[in-house]
Amino acid sequence: MSIINPERSEIKKILEENKRIAVVGLSNNPERTSYMVAQAMQNAGYDIIPVNPVIEEALGVKAVTTLKDIEGPVDIVNVFRKSEFLPEIAREAVEINAKVFWAQLGVINEEAYHYLKDHNMTVIMDRCIKVEHAMTK
Repeated sequence: MSIINPERSEIKKILEENKRIAVVGLSNNPERTSYMVAQAMQNAGYDIIPVNPVIEEALGVKAVTTLKDIEGPVDIVNVFRKSEFLPEIAREAVEINAKVFWAQLGVINEEAYHYLKDHNMTVIMDRCIKVEHAMTK
């Protein structure tokens, strides 16, 4: 079985209703894709939480080491890590009761996908949140 992403109309609804995004693997380097995408989402009004154990802050926000270190609810877990790390991140996303698990363009893992679906989480993989946001405005 393969990964099935929600229809674009559902993605539009997800982006309209969910404003707090934990960005796993967010770099503090403005030249990195994760930074540019997170900055665009922050500029569009989303609350960005950097999740990266090797940086102090990104986009003016203090970074946390893991998803479990975030205070308060998380709407979307947006992942900028290699596909092999998705199962571990998926388990953390379930532990913190995130609503949506979003793996960026080129990031896919069937084990993580099925785990998340088994835990009734909305899953989007191999899609750029910035592109989807622009396409669904």
